[in-house]
Amino acid sequence: MNKVPFSVQFVNHCDNCYHGDMALVQNKKIHFNYEILERYDAGVELSGGEVKSLRAGRGSLEGSHVTVRGGEAFLIGATIQPYQANNAPKGYDATRNRRLLLTKDEIAELSAQESKKGLTIVPVSVYSKGHKLKVEVAVVRGKKTHDKRETLKKREAERDVMRDIKGATTTKKEFY
Repeated sequence: MNKVPFSVQFVNHCDNCYHGDMALVQNKKIHFNYEILERYDAGVELSGGEVKSLRAGRGSLEGSHVTVRGGEAFLIGATIQPYQANNAPKGYDATRNRRLLLTKDEIAELSAQESKKGLTIVPVSVYSKGHKLKVEVAVVRGKKTHDKRETLKKREAERDVMRDIKGATTTKKEFY
């Protein structure tokens, strides 16, 4: 009987899989509309077709939020399109409430934060961690209009500086 060396016996059977943290769906306006105070990672209860759809990037977190009811946290208003529209279950609701999987301590913290005036809980992104899908949830405070204007001014100033730096490096290269 042929013996194979120990190092060759273990083969990666999952060559097509990516096992790092990879953002699948993001709430792009969150940094513009809100000031993030605290972040949490939560599992999410999904059906098989919803997981496939999210891995394909067909979901939206725009306008969604998290509420805590009866000792459980729920993701409300997130849209996950069916993986195959013609093969979707009858009565499939793309915006149904989805339960978030958090520890009791985290749920108690979120419940306390939610009851404070001016704070809300919103999903930041859906990402894969290994073979599981996770939702990054943040406790946020809404920005005022003047804060949003300041953000736009800072972003524009940074762009101008980067343009100047890029322009300065190209003029130096012309002399050489």
